[in-house]
Amino acid sequence: MALTIVILRLLVCILASPMFLLNFLGLWNWICKKWFPHFMQRFTVIYNEQMASKKRELFSNLQDFVGPSGKLSLLEVGCGTGANFKFYPPGCRVTCVDPNPNFEKFLIKSVAENRHLQLERFVVAAGEHMPQVADGSVDVVVCTLVLCSVESQERLLQEVHRVLRLGGVFYFLEHVAAESSTWIYFWQQILHPSWYLLFDGCHLTRESWKALERAGFSELKLQHFWAPLSWELVRPHICGYAIK
Repeated sequence: MALTIVILRLLVCILASPMFLLNFLGLWNWICKKWFPHFMQRFTVIYNEQMASKKRELFSNLQDFVGPSGKLSLLEVGCGTGANFKFYPPGCRVTCVDPNPNFEKFLIKSVAENRHLQLERFVVAAGEHMPQVADGSVDVVVCTLVLCSVESQERLLQEVHRVLRLGGVFYFLEHVAAESSTWIYFWQQILHPSWYLLFDGCHLTRESWKALERAGFSELKLQHFWAPLSWELVRPHICGYAIK
């Protein structure tokens, strides 16, 4: 089986050789950073349609974590195009962090379409290093479809701990590796190298729940589920929240 995976992975990489060549020449990252926001704008419309009920369920208790200020202070890490804005409660004050500055114009459009919330600022930074966000300054951190692509899940979760106030909560919704005995996992392994380049560092085979379980939250509510998505490779999901 391992040999079959290696052979099939090599064949896929050969088919995707122009992309690997551009990456070798140092050009692919620039191209990807430019086109990826346009792809995500279209993808998140479809994703939100298919995942709307799950997102409403996940974010249904956000108001329970309003801090002493009386208004919910929320930090979204890897905000992308602002696909989660419609699910946040009225009056929510949102700070957005994303390492790709090309998302900003899409984010501004989402803010204009969701006037029930207030955008505090957009910070260009990786989730693993957010010095612009003060210690213990937010009630809630949200991270959706991000743990798959960060360089270090452990460092990101350390930053989440740092910026959350005591009693604050971290919400997550992520695609993950399928069970190792399944055909989906078989194809995840074969397509991973090409997928990683094509989708800006996204890992198909990450077991993100393990990093969450090790992160030291006082309480972790985590659910594995099969997302109602068209793309079989990303249907294995986890979601939930963790309290500091």
